[in-house]
Amino acid sequence: MIQFDKRLVSKKELKSVCGIPYTPQHIGRLEAAGKFPKRVNLGPGRVAWLMSEVDAWVSERIAERDTPSHETSF
Repeated sequence: MIQFDKRLVSKKELKSVCGIPYTPQHIGRLEAAGKFPKRVNLGPGRVAWLMSEVDAWVSERIAERDTPSHETSF
C-alpha cells in the first residue's frame, strides 16, 4: 500500500477528517502565533494543510495532556 506523506486537507477536512474543532479564524490566529502548521497556498482563495503536519500537531497536544506537569491546587 502506498503512503501519502504529502496528502493535503482543506479547511472543511480539518474539522470533518482531522477532528479539529476550531473556526477558520481561530486556525489563522494559531498559525500567526506559530502554534499550528502553516498552510499551503494552492491558488486564489484555496489553501490546505499537510495531513502529516496536522497529525503531528494533534499528537503533540495528546502528549502534552499525558505528560505530568507541576501540580496545581484548586
